[in-house]
Amino acid sequence: MSNEVANQIATHLLDIKAVKLNPTEPFTWTSGWRSPIYCDNRVTLSHHAIRTYIKTQLVNAILQQFPGVTAIAGVATAGIAQGALVAEAMELPYAYVRPEPKKHGMKNQIEGQLPKGSKVVVIEDLISTGGSSLKAIEALREEGFEVLGLAAIFTYGFDIAAQQFEKANCKMITLSDYNALLQVAVDLKYINTNILGDLSDWRSSPSTWRQ
Repeated sequence: MSNEVANQIATHLLDIKAVKLNPTEPFTWTSGWRSPIYCDNRVTLSHHAIRTYIKTQLVNAILQQFPGVTAIAGVATAGIAQGALVAEAMELPYAYVRPEPKKHGMKNQIEGQLPKGSKVVVIEDLISTGGSSLKAIEALREEGFEVLGLAAIFTYGFDIAAQQFEKANCKMITLSDYNALLQVAVDLKYINTNILGDLSDWRSSPSTWRQ
C-alpha cells in the first residue's frame, strides 16, 4: 500500500460519506461494539470514477503482491461486486463465497465455477476482525483451491485481525487504513485534532470503548 493510494482512497471515502466519523455520538455495530466510525464501501459503487480507481488499484496491488493469481473470489455480500469488477478487469474466473452454505437448493457456499487447482485471491471491501473473510478463505481451501491471499479496500487495523490472518497463514493487503483516514480527515478539516486521542483510543480497545 503506497501512501499516495492510501490517502487518495481515504479522501474518496470521506468525500462521498462512505466513512462517517462521530466520536460524540458513536455508532453501534452488530457485534455490540461502540464505534466512532462507520464505513460503508458499497457507496463507492455508485460513483463511476471512484469505483474505477479502486478497481484499478486493487488490480495493481494483486499483480504486484500475488503475480501467480489465476482466479478471483469475492466475500459475500459487500465483496461480491468489488470482486466481480476486479475479475473482469483481469480477465479471470470469478466466484463468490457465502458466510455459510445455503440451506436449500444446491446448498452451495461457493457460488460460481473456478477451475480445479485455481490460485485464488480473495476480495473484501472492509477488514474489521477478519472473521467473515477467514471463513471464505477456509471454504475455498476445503474445496482444494490455493488461496494466495486477500486484498481489501480498507482496514481498521485491529491487532486481532492481523493475528487471525497470521494464524491462518494468509497474506492480507489493503489499499487504505484507519491511520491514513485520520490523517486525511485532519488535513481536510473533516475533524479537529482535539478528538484524535479519542479516535486512537477506540482502535486500541474497540470492544471496551465507551462501554
